[in-house]
Amino acid sequence: MSTASQVATHVPAADPAHPAVGAATSLLDAYAPGDRFLATPGRTLLAHGAVRPVPHDERPLDDRVRAALAEAGAAGQPEPVVIGAIPFDHEAPAALDVPTALRVAPPLASDPLIALPVAVSGPAGWAIRPVPGPEVYGAGVASAVERMWRGEFSKVVLARTLELTSPGPLDLPTMLQRLARRDPLGHTFALPTGPGRTLIGASPELLVSRQGRQVVANPLAGSTPRSTDLAEDVRRAAALLESAKDLHEHAVVVDAVHQALAPHCTELTVPARPTLIRTATMWHLSTTVTGTLASLDTSALALACALHPTPAVCGTPTSTARQVIAETEPFDRGFFTGMVGWGDARGDGEWVVTIRCAEAEQRTLRLYAGAGVVAASEPEAETAETAAKFRTFLSALGAEL
Repeated sequence: MSTASQVATHVPAADPAHPAVGAATSLLDAYAPGDRFLATPGRTLLAHGAVRPVPHDERPLDDRVRAALAEAGAAGQPEPVVIGAIPFDHEAPAALDVPTALRVAPPLASDPLIALPVAVSGPAGWAIRPVPGPEVYGAGVASAVERMWRGEFSKVVLARTLELTSPGPLDLPTMLQRLARRDPLGHTFALPTGPGRTLIGASPELLVSRQGRQVVANPLAGSTPRSTDLAEDVRRAAALLESAKDLHEHAVVVDAVHQALAPHCTELTVPARPTLIRTATMWHLSTTVTGTLASLDTSALALACALHPTPAVCGTPTSTARQVIAETEPFDRGFFTGMVGWGDARGDGEWVVTIRCAEAEQRTLRLYAGAGVVAASEPEAETAETAAKFRTFLSALGAEL
């Protein structure tokens, strides 16, 4: 499959009885820096070669994407698709392109070869610098909690970073391999975001997908680190399902998703209680929201823009949480807690919350992790949660805090 005519919407569902051996992992193996790779539970995409960038101007993002797809179609490109990343700040430039060469395969989880291990590659001796340090981050959490008790706002998501410097060249293909094989049911990506820069990660959270009139969102909020001891791991999962603090945090996010999607849907189903999903390092409270779209004129990207940012990555009220983030975090989030995904000219697509990620440039990686802070939060617990979330990426490097 080498042309853009084989777009994601035409990829058949994987048949568990007849897995496509090697179809998805061949795209993972073919990735090279500068390519656009995205694997979701529904499909695997690899784009390379010439692209049409989506311009940054005063028009709404969905309008600019529609225009870029229409131009590609008018130029003779069959079934064009946009793929890329959108930053946390909706006014900042996105890194979206319409590639002229797109290969598509079934999901990685359907490929038996995804179970094969990948050796740790790259240099040892990473230099790791936290920004801010754990103590400073904890002080920021404590300050936010104090302001919440004064009634200024009800939730904010505060992030911290790790700056990793390598003594040798970064091996992005091996990092991507290890991320994908560690959590093949997740959303794994490697996308260029500027000259010499790559956004790479493995997110557990679907912001929204659209196929025809079917809409699905899967908000996550409320987390706990996993344990290598099976009994303790089960205990932590059960405790998360009963945690008043985490259930409240989760309910706030689900309500926001409900309110954002409701105007666009004729039907919307929101389960009364969350379930659990797991990654290799974390348990998360999860709710799958499903709906029927009122109009096919509303694209997956338009729905994603209506949802972004949810309280799961920003806070509530949104404007106040943004201000607290700007005052507290000593760095620009860039594409962290933005969106990555794809969309086609029909309006179908999948958009994923950009978490469990890093931005790579030359010999440097900046890892990001955040935690939802509410009035019941404790600085030590939120600092420990971010440390656990860093482990997703650190394990792909063979590095430890």
